[in-house]
Amino acid sequence: MSGVLARLRALNGPAKVGLGFALAGGLLAGIGWFVNPQFAARTLISFVLAVGISSVTWGVVAWAIATAAFDVERDVEQAENSQDEASVN
Repeated sequence: MSGVLARLRALNGPAKVGLGFALAGGLLAGIGWFVNPQFAARTLISFVLAVGISSVTWGVVAWAIATAAFDVERDVEQAENSQDEASVN
């Protein structure tokens, strides 16, 4: 268990966001598969595909948005720091 926690701590922010949304998307797809029986066939492959596709989609999209947000924040911070250094000189 401590190895899993160590790996989670080692992940950067966007990866943690993507992993969280992937888990949430998979959980919601799994719940939807059980709650709505007429939506999909009741086979193992149907369940695996529903959870897998939802998890990957939610995870990748959330990771991409979080990465863009982190990059923008880093760029803004760098611009503010360079502006502060220019005003001191």
